[in-house]
Amino acid sequence: MYLIKSPLLLKWYYPSLLWNKSRTEKVIYLTFDDGPIPNVTDFVLKTLKAFNAKATFFCIGDNIVKHPEVYARVINDGHAIGNHTFNHLKGWNTDDETYIENTLKCQELTQTNLFRPPYGRIKKSQVKSLQSLVLKTQSDSKPKTKNSGLNIVMWDVLSGDFDINLSPEKCFQNVIKHTENGSIVVFHDSLKAFDRLEFTLPRVLKYFSDKGFTFSML
Repeated sequence: MYLIKSPLLLKWYYPSLLWNKSRTEKVIYLTFDDGPIPNVTDFVLKTLKAFNAKATFFCIGDNIVKHPEVYARVINDGHAIGNHTFNHLKGWNTDDETYIENTLKCQELTQTNLFRPPYGRIKKSQVKSLQSLVLKTQSDSKPKTKNSGLNIVMWDVLSGDFDINLSPEKCFQNVIKHTENGSIVVFHDSLKAFDRLEFTLPRVLKYFSDKGFTFSML
């Protein structure tokens, strides 16, 4: 079971995590988890470019190693990169030391200050550890000493594209019904999600573009 709209109670329990951006501007923040994957990520990049849209890709380290050319295309197209652990670990089922080590292994590849926990499952102890890290990012040749730590990004709209029992039309309706100013929306550039993603993404981009929204990176 999963919720399309993140509940206020969950946001209250994890107040230091990023759930949405400013509600005052007509900007939507599309995010894509689990890539990079050949063909699927390429489809996403082509579709985003057609609408002059930018997005954030939360990448699995193992997939970056397997598909470096696809990862390079994401960067070359000017999109933001986020860390999604090296092996897509579920924080609730993983001891803290292993979870942090696996995240740092991905961090060596991504050099980002953005992190999303796979499945949205993370312990408060893991949050504290990741937010207190001293990071080296792509835009800074030296480790950060101020504002250090990973910015942990959640979402307020879950498309449900990973659900093989969900129709593409329902996936589309999930997004347009719940998305508003400043929404962080989750899609997946994965083989499992592709049937629903291929249908939904261009329609979401057109629907909100026609309403005067823009699409930005986190």
